[in-house]
Amino acid sequence: MRILVLGGASELGLAIAAQLMKATAADLVLAGRSRSANKDSAIAAMHDAGAASVRWLDFDAADPAGHPAVIDAAFEQPVDLAIVAFGLLDDPGTWRNHAATVRLAQTNYVGALSVGALLAQQMSARGHGQIIALSSVAGERTRRSNFVYGSSKAGMDGYFLQLGEALKPTGVKVLVVRPGAVNGRMTAGRKRVPMSVTPEQVAQATVKAVRRGKPMIRVPASFGPLMAVYRNLPARLAGRLF
Repeated sequence: MRILVLGGASELGLAIAAQLMKATAADLVLAGRSRSANKDSAIAAMHDAGAASVRWLDFDAADPAGHPAVIDAAFEQPVDLAIVAFGLLDDPGTWRNHAATVRLAQTNYVGALSVGALLAQQMSARGHGQIIALSSVAGERTRRSNFVYGSSKAGMDGYFLQLGEALKPTGVKVLVVRPGAVNGRMTAGRKRVPMSVTPEQVAQATVKAVRRGKPMIRVPASFGPLMAVYRNLPARLAGRLF
């Protein structure tokens, strides 16, 4: 098995890869910024998790022009499963900062669509493969507190859901994963919120969904009925809740 993690030092991406390798060893390709402070620890963690081999490729999610070369390098040998795991969080004031807003959108939305198109081309040509796209429940209905982030996730979420439909005839599968707040490096220093999860919980649910062939999951699953209600609340009431 060969696994590609786009967002090579992503806690969620690495946790999913480690969970997959509990069943079988895999050759891993981690694609991330080579200057990342977490590069060496990510590589070591995957060796400890039982990877047969680990390769690092320099990758910048916000640089779509460089993506074709990265994906071509990753697919020098066929990739069985690709995890789109990169992303940036915002804060309530991000919308006031033009550069920060554009950078977030370029990473979370444009970058995700860019690699999604390239992965689809590579895998559909082979008639085989699985794409896991890490989205967020924040994309189901954007909230005032994080609407820059939420809107970017809403866009990438919709893209990968319909990419999965488009790829069905080719034998390639797409799974969209919508976690709640994840307690990890990205949220360090932020206030804990109800129904938050760990990377390991997301990984366990994701691998189970891959094996069942599901197109989308929420983690925890209890977000399903909650979001069904929240999506249909009047805007005035929804704004008071978040």
